Amino acid sequence: MNKLKAIFTSKPFYLSVGGLVTAGIILVLLMDYVIMPEYTNYNEGVTVPDVTKLSLEEAETLLTEFGLRFEVHDRRAHSAYPANYVIDQSPSPRHLVKPNRKVYLTVNTESTPQVEVPEVVNLSYRNARLQLENSGLSVGSTSYESNRFKNTILRQSVAPGDTVDRGTAVNLVVSDGLGSRMVDVPDLEGLRLTEAQQEIMRAGLRIGPIRFEPSRDVKPNTVLSFSPNEEELQEGETIELVVAERFDAREESEAGAIVDDSTDTTPPDTTQIDNIEN
Repeated sequence: MNKLKAIFTSKPFYLSVGGLVTAGIILVLLMDYVIMPEYTNYNEGVTVPDVTKLSLEEAETLLTEFGLRFEVHDRRAHSAYPANYVIDQSPSPRHLVKPNRKVYLTVNTESTPQVEVPEVVNLSYRNARLQLENSGLSVGSTSYESNRFKNTILRQSVAPGDTVDRGTAVNLVVSDGLGSRMVDVPDLEGLRLTEAQQEIMRAGLRIGPIRFEPSRDVKPNTVLSFSPNEEELQEGETIELVVAERFDAREESEAGAIVDDSTDTTPPDTTQIDNIEN
């Protein structure tokens, strides 16, 4: 114990510890201010010049002067720029980057790219729009005509398979869900629900909301009434149905808990019980 105490209290021991601490601090400072900045070029940076609206040759010269590289990332048509002019760049102008960083350029094409028009007739409007946009086209004007298949494309202004400029707008004619002719409305009262639905579709009409009402005298799932109750309707219009359900079905759900009163000495009505069991 005395030897250890002598070592820890000796002047050479404290000088050694102090030297190690000092060496560690110096090493950390060297890493922060000398070694790492030298390794990462921390103190070297290049401000990216704006090369948009320049020709590709001029952009190459300017970027080279700034110690940067470039690559043509995309080519697309832009009516406001001459051919082979830069219309976009990444990183953006005035962005600070490391030397020799690559700048990606979007260059205006000499001619507008051509694309083939897909066929969108008989597709839904949503699918037709996606097909056109995926092909590099856009949806132009949209008009509606009577047809029983709602939101279905009836015609397109540019024929499928034609080759047009990328970005061309294709006008669409869409079905409004109504036919061009009048159809007879079947008598639906007294029919079973499934039979009524079949009759509605067979007539060229659509099944609308179905509302259920309790009925004592009519069997469940029987049509009580329908609207509009007209002799004729335009093809594709909607028929709403009122259908019978068990009269006690709603009462059971609304009656709440049954109270068992033990003070009630009235004998039960056995005829009602017998009728229920039978």
